[in-house]
Amino acid sequence: MQVPPVFIDISLEDQAQELRAYLKGLGAEISEEKSPKGIEDDLHKIIGVCEACFKEGQESEVEIVLNDIVSIMVLIPTDRAENIILAFCEKLTKAPGQKLGEVCLRALWLLYQSLDEKSPMRYPVYYHLLLIAKQTDQVRSIFQDIEHLKQQFNQCPLSGEELQKLYRLLHEVLLKSNQSEQAAKVMIELLGTYTDKNASHAREDAIRCITSAIADPNTFLLDPLLSLKPVSFLKGELIHDLLNIFVSENLAAYLKFYKEHKEFVTSQGLNHEQNMRKMRLLSFMQLAESTPEISFDIIEKELQIKPEEVESFIIEVLKTKLVSARMDQSARKVFVSSTMHRTFGRAQWQQLRDLLHSWKINLTSIQDGMKSVTAAQMEYLSQMS
Repeated sequence: MQVPPVFIDISLEDQAQELRAYLKGLGAEISEEKSPKGIEDDLHKIIGVCEACFKEGQESEVEIVLNDIVSIMVLIPTDRAENIILAFCEKLTKAPGQKLGEVCLRALWLLYQSLDEKSPMRYPVYYHLLLIAKQTDQVRSIFQDIEHLKQQFNQCPLSGEELQKLYRLLHEVLLKSNQSEQAAKVMIELLGTYTDKNASHAREDAIRCITSAIADPNTFLLDPLLSLKPVSFLKGELIHDLLNIFVSENLAAYLKFYKEHKEFVTSQGLNHEQNMRKMRLLSFMQLAESTPEISFDIIEKELQIKPEEVESFIIEVLKTKLVSARMDQSARKVFVSSTMHRTFGRAQWQQLRDLLHSWKINLTSIQDGMKSVTAAQMEYLSQMS
């Protein structure tokens, strides 16, 4: 997000007095007189009534006022500005409406960028930025990716509790903005903050991680979740059993689980029809791993779909790019050239090793052949000369 710098060529006290007068003119309960306690008390009182300027249709004026406040705030030593900054953050999260919310987001982003990289106030300011971004659906303007976020706090490392709180909120905001892939990465980072000692306390986060991954229509590789400590603590529970089905089982296994635990699936906020769609795709991937030539009859039987729906289903599979294949309608078959593995364990590593070894042998053979051709050409040229 690009925000303009604020430069005002008057003293902080005069600037604060102008803000007092302006807010009083809008009906705010504030005196025009400077506080005898100094600029910090002035700011407290100004921030306390600054919502008086929150009027739709006056967004440009609101932004000027908020930027004025920021320009004063950043000149106060951080150790004395903590309460002022927190009060300002709280006020901005309460701005009504989309346009005013966006104005407040820009003003708070200006404050965030103005803070020293080592300032402990960067965390609460960024947290409130996320709260506003959640209300305005503007998270893209303040969040690029998880690695960039980590860099933001390199100079002021967060405690485990702060990091967990930040990741939880960020996960919610990203889901609301339909950035499911980024949200999944954030949730995995969140679970990664737990250690062997406190992993058992991450139950809710682990369950949320599993249900989010299952519900996300674009997440198909769920195997990595099983290695996370907080997830492993759920072993033996229904949610862990359901995860295992999406990791390595087929549609029939899911339908059996759903029949026996219908209320549980619904209680987790999961949609059965969406689960069915994902399990059909996953089951097809599983078929494609072992069977390069799949008949329509097998697809109908294994995925429990009607004959007239097979072709449209295959087209849907190909659109996901999970499987590379060619469909032959006349032969009623699908010819698979490659597929993404649902799990990547010892067997897959062995398969990859064998493939690379085969390539190495083939390349060596080609290289030897080229050497022979080169030698023959050299001998022929020598004979000609």
